[in-house]
Amino acid sequence: MGMTAAEKESIRLRYLEVDTSNVADVLDNMNLLQQGLAADFGPYPETCKRMAGWAYTIRGQMTPYPQGGDADKMQACQGLSPGEIGVWSGNGEGICYFGELIALGMKERGCVGALIDGGIRDVRWIGEHQFPVFARYKTSVQSIGRWKVNACQVPVYMRGHDGGNVIVRPGDFILADEDGAIVIPVEHVHTVLVEAERLTEIEKNIRKEIANGLTLAEALKKYGHV
Repeated sequence: MGMTAAEKESIRLRYLEVDTSNVADVLDNMNLLQQGLAADFGPYPETCKRMAGWAYTIRGQMTPYPQGGDADKMQACQGLSPGEIGVWSGNGEGICYFGELIALGMKERGCVGALIDGGIRDVRWIGEHQFPVFARYKTSVQSIGRWKVNACQVPVYMRGHDGGNVIVRPGDFILADEDGAIVIPVEHVHTVLVEAERLTEIEKNIRKEIANGLTLAEALKKYGHV
């Protein structure tokens, strides 16, 4: 899907104005039923309310290796571009995939957040740098010597809302907010956005009319189910 950098950024900013709940409903109506991520993905720190960006995937696995750093992790992060979200996948239960310094390096490259099917640490400091992260848990235990990056910019699995897997491909779109995180396939990104914006406007009108005295039943009769 060919888009200029300006077009991609325009879409990203528009997605920041819609909710994951509306996006989820649109995807359901398109019969794309396996796009929502597991309920334990949450914001770190809690003051991080939402993020939106294009998926840059990084994959790793549990494996013992000597202390001294993970050169493949550093190399993978060098490929990040402005407007992208680092999507970290792997089987690293109980350990963090990265902390403050990696987050700073990602931010320097224009990365707008991270989505982690695993752990994070240095939560307070990452919050100080205003770098949004949605992860499954936090832990003080580092990945060095335990979990190692083995690929980047390949399709990856993330844990889905129903216990299955959600496939995230490089270039798909990630949206996360107070309700959770969801993946929009790149080929549907514009269609989903336009319809989510339409639903958002309807909901704004319903809220306004109810605040002005319209009953919920009257509002639903006027605007339909949303």
